[in-house]
Amino acid sequence: MLVIGALAVGDARYSDLDTTIPAISRRMLTLTLKRLQRSGLADHTSHPELPPRVEYSLTGLGASLLSAIDPLAAWSAEHHIQVRHHQDTYDKSTARDATWGSGWRPLWELQPKVPPPRSGR
Repeated sequence: MLVIGALAVGDARYSDLDTTIPAISRRMLTLTLKRLQRSGLADHTSHPELPPRVEYSLTGLGASLLSAIDPLAAWSAEHHIQVRHHQDTYDKSTARDATWGSGWRPLWELQPKVPPPRSGR
């Protein structure tokens, strides 16, 4: 959704998208662009220059998604502080549960102890 929103402004190079969308890793950006191309939502144009220049753009099909994405983007912008608060609260509670002092025990302590087999028949 973020990549489609960034491409809605116009054609963009990979480095431009990487800068515009700081919350995405390069690997995820690459995978997302490939998936958008595979689905016919984005085009990739290579220009025969040195150094090579590649630009990404929305196809007509990709642009048709904007009317569906705009309300979701508006909702995200309006509620991002509340969402972040809930994420932080959840992260703190799960981090506390994952510590040794909170009653958490490693798997090998939870498994029943089985006596070793007797040798000799």
